[in-house]
Amino acid sequence: MLNVPLGFDGMKPHILFTGGGTAGHVTPNLALIHAARARGWQVSYVGSAQGIEHEMVQAQQVPYFAVASGKLRRYFDWQNFIDPFKLLLGVCQAFVLCLRLKPDVVFSKGGFVSVPVVVAAWLTRIPVISHESDVTPGLANRLAYPFCRRICLTFEVSRRHLPEAKVLLTGTPVRNTITSGEARRGREALGLNGVKPVLLVFGGSLGAGAINRQVRAVLAELLATFDVVHVAGRGNIDPSLAQSDYVQREFIGDEFGDVLAAADVVVSRAGANSLYELFLLRKPHLLIPLGSGASRGDQLVNAATFEQAGYSRVIQEAALTDAGFVSAVQDLLTDAEQLSEAMSSFPRPDSERMILAEIEQYCA
Repeated sequence: MLNVPLGFDGMKPHILFTGGGTAGHVTPNLALIHAARARGWQVSYVGSAQGIEHEMVQAQQVPYFAVASGKLRRYFDWQNFIDPFKLLLGVCQAFVLCLRLKPDVVFSKGGFVSVPVVVAAWLTRIPVISHESDVTPGLANRLAYPFCRRICLTFEVSRRHLPEAKVLLTGTPVRNTITSGEARRGREALGLNGVKPVLLVFGGSLGAGAINRQVRAVLAELLATFDVVHVAGRGNIDPSLAQSDYVQREFIGDEFGDVLAAADVVVSRAGANSLYELFLLRKPHLLIPLGSGASRGDQLVNAATFEQAGYSRVIQEAALTDAGFVSAVQDLLTDAEQLSEAMSSFPRPDSERMILAEIEQYCA
């Protein structure tokens, strides 16, 4: 990690990105990286050695550097005694990186790996801009915010949890493959004929198990109405259920925008990035948020907030029943126009332009 190449052009802006742990902490960074490169800016990335960000970022041929990071747990675990030392090591490693790479700005998307990078940037007087996706900030972000010059928000409702002088409502950068998706291409990629409406089901990069089991328990009832596209996660394909109107995928990459465009209704977890994409595309959706036992409870807050706003329908995982799930999905189709109209009031800022303009203020 410390053998850092010094091939960056000092005449061009250089943005150091950080964030990881889940895909939601990485995909907005990738959208910004693409836009920054289009402007001729230089980019690099700091993450963990084994996190999901390592594979996702390196696939884009972005210079990548790994630092140590702990996990800030709210429960007792023997690792709690070790992780502060990992965090301190990560700060030292990130400090060396900041001195050698000399970025103009650090952009942090959050996750535990971002904390040592943000602290090191502050120590080396490099401006830090961060981004908060969820309605309520996570612990890692709350620790980082005192060291940040600006905090970009996805949702207006988050403003009350943060220092007003630092916040800027920008929305979330979204890959252009999402916003430019075409339903026809999506149906063709999936082998669907378009006769039945399309139900898209996905659980995010974590926690798809309960949704997978529920969909398969009532698959026959769903297929009576829908073509079902099921993004089940790595290792979760069931070959015994293969049929033309039940399309299983472990993961969907750049073609996800086309698949989302083809979907008439969606079942999803309540991660902030997924929600934002659904709002932008006005897709009627049913949320099954991760509970507080499997997360810090952010998805529960996200789901409750937007159910109250009239954008989302919600079923708690603990309340799932076969009949209730089928009924809720069918109601989505019945009420699709009403739900899409409600989402038309959701603000749609030019997130990439706003964030890059904020970054550019700190570039010499």
